Amino acid sequence: MALGLRLKNIFFILLGSSIFAFGLVHFNMQNHLAEGGFTGITLLLFFRFGWDPSYSNLILNIPLFFIGWKLLGRTAFIYTIIGTVSLSVFLWIFQRYQFMIPLDGDLALAALFAGVFLGIGLGIIFRFGGTTGGVDIIARLVHKYIGWSMGKTMFLFDAFVITLSLIVYLSYREAMYTLVAVFVGAKVIDFMQDGAYAAKGATIISDFSEEISKKIIEEMDRGVTILKGQGSFTRKERNVLYCVVARNELVRLKQTIISVDPHAFVAVSDVRDVLGEGFTHDENKKPLER
Repeated sequence: MALGLRLKNIFFILLGSSIFAFGLVHFNMQNHLAEGGFTGITLLLFFRFGWDPSYSNLILNIPLFFIGWKLLGRTAFIYTIIGTVSLSVFLWIFQRYQFMIPLDGDLALAALFAGVFLGIGLGIIFRFGGTTGGVDIIARLVHKYIGWSMGKTMFLFDAFVITLSLIVYLSYREAMYTLVAVFVGAKVIDFMQDGAYAAKGATIISDFSEEISKKIIEEMDRGVTILKGQGSFTRKERNVLYCVVARNELVRLKQTIISVDPHAFVAVSDVRDVLGEGFTHDENKKPLER
């Protein structure tokens, strides 16, 4: 497709926008909860002046479209246009064809559902290269150039918008549950972002490093890096193995190590944004479908 666009990405951006809009209408708006970012500003304008979020969302995002065009590139910019416009369309639809979800006034449940739906929706959109405009663009740029997680950036911006909403129309009780929804949403976004490429890194120290390395390569088809190390107490030099595996392979890795050396020292750590053969590329260096 022209400009590098992919139908798969467009489909999932539309799906994410629909999930986000559904959660916003049926949990935030129905339960008088605020939201962070530009979405929170549209809700503020809705509850204070009655302005339709499906329209104000587009109006507020027009200036940021220019930033997206300059800094995100044409493909990402077009995905952003698709995400922003589709969100407004789905907001318009769900506001006019909504149904009441009986939570019996339980703001805790409303906040949890709002966080999960909005987090899943935005996580899908981000995962496939899009945004819904507003602070999503800012969060994406900060992630790209500074390295902060999108969830962290959005949470900081959200705190400002929620404080403003508290001053304008929220009660303290609604504000507290809004913070719960935003926190849950930020965690879900990070999980959706990192989940596909998150892995485990194992540092292995053993007198049988050669045998362990060979068995991991042959039986698990995973690469192993041999580092040179020295014990600070014994001053004895030995090989240190480092291996990265998918989360669901960790138990198998431990069993493989123990089968060779039950006394091996193994330190496991979380690994994020794994790139390369076996994770994002196959053995021929071609991208893997996700």
